[in-house]
Amino acid sequence: MMLAVQNLVINYGAIQAVKGISFDVAERELVALIGSNGAGKSTTLRTISGIVRPASGSLTYDGKDLSSMPTHQIVSSGIVQSPEGRQIFGSLTVRENLLLGATSQSDRSTFDDDLERVFGLFPLLQERIGQRAGTLSGGEQQMLAIGRALMARPRLLLLDEPSLGLAPIVVNRIFAVIRQLKEQGVTILLVEQNARKALAVADRAYVLETGLITLSGPARELARNPAVEQAYLGGGVAL
Repeated sequence: MMLAVQNLVINYGAIQAVKGISFDVAERELVALIGSNGAGKSTTLRTISGIVRPASGSLTYDGKDLSSMPTHQIVSSGIVQSPEGRQIFGSLTVRENLLLGATSQSDRSTFDDDLERVFGLFPLLQERIGQRAGTLSGGEQQMLAIGRALMARPRLLLLDEPSLGLAPIVVNRIFAVIRQLKEQGVTILLVEQNARKALAVADRAYVLETGLITLSGPARELARNPAVEQAYLGGGVAL
């Protein structure tokens, strides 16, 4: 397995946000974590990225222990996160934001090739290349956040709530790109509020509820599971 998470416990002060979860992600696989707000999904991604440190459990990536590895080394090893809320640099241009994404790359000669790849996925970013990122629409900012992550050439891409707050037409475009990335062989761990979209694109999925994994399996099977359908797919409920 590319990523193996075993008995992961994450505390925020006296609160146990994640209560001993285990899951894995294989190379070239797209795995989704779904569940209600506060279930521990984003906290799990932030721990894999090294932003939050686990209380106990193990995080193994390509056989290496991530639990005490500095964040910059985690990024250099190939794990890159597109964070919830986008977190682009509004005062910088689109190009400057994308350049920041490439800072972990030792071979800067590939920058133009990587830039062309991002523009192939998100043509609107090429049109806005000299525009300050803070003046972009929400959808364009999300495209920029994913593009910035791709500039680091991730082997494992962590996507945290990529559809949050976006219009349906933009959500469809974002998920079309996620599907393209999967077809190109990028390994993806997806945390997503739109369970229907997540299960439609994922190979496998895990359901988190109050810090525990309560269901897991092939995404298509979970989409047909009555409990998942009632809790997360019925009546247009957004996670």
